[in-house]
Amino acid sequence: MNSREEQLKAFDRLLTIMDELRAQCPWDKKQTMQSLRHLTIEETYELGDAILENDLEEVKKELGDVLLHLVFYAKIGSETNDFDIADVCNDICEKLINRHPHIYGDVTVADEEDVKRNWENIKLSEGKKSVLEGVPNSLPALVKANRIQDKVAGVGFDWERPEQVWEKVQEELEEFQDEVKKGDRLKMEAEFGDVLFSMVNYARFLDINPENALERTNKKFIKRFQYLEGKAKGIGKSLKEMTLAEMDVFWEEAKKQ
Repeated sequence: MNSREEQLKAFDRLLTIMDELRAQCPWDKKQTMQSLRHLTIEETYELGDAILENDLEEVKKELGDVLLHLVFYAKIGSETNDFDIADVCNDICEKLINRHPHIYGDVTVADEEDVKRNWENIKLSEGKKSVLEGVPNSLPALVKANRIQDKVAGVGFDWERPEQVWEKVQEELEEFQDEVKKGDRLKMEAEFGDVLFSMVNYARFLDINPENALERTNKKFIKRFQYLEGKAKGIGKSLKEMTLAEMDVFWEEAKKQ
């Protein structure tokens, strides 16, 4: 692996290239934080995909794309004299030092849960009015539910045992089924949301990331369905022309691949 000196040299090279692109490239000169925002979100999702696939070569490439965006924002910030990359790095360093008193201070912790509780309490002492302030509004609902539960658990608002959470899941399922029988769509939707929220909570207790779990299932389904499409094409049929029984034969084959 590269030495610290080589790592710093590589980062300095990136900063130099960013300066050159911002000064000379018509596209780079035109960009603003607002125009880059959606591209940054896309790059972050691509990094997430690479991590799920455990494709480390692709992870390296996508990390580079994300890093470029971070440097880009810092460059734009420096042009308006609001902040530069040094300010960004120093701010996060100070935050990390402040929120890890068990490393940089005299606080003693027993385990990871102590660390999380301290982290949330420190954030409140920094002036935040709610532990939930750090949950972005624009997060996808499944991710947001997980973050909300993780945040409140950090200050002790949590179940004690997984069995209690599973009981809550079953309770929410029963309430959902009751509303299904009544046929009130608004109440059905509300109860279905409660089911999902409780399932996310149960996943957290089992140390399962619900977003990763669902995305793996999405990818698995896509691969199997595309296998089915390929087989159908191979026998000269469209899926609409096949019976469910015929499709199920190929589906079972796909599951064995």
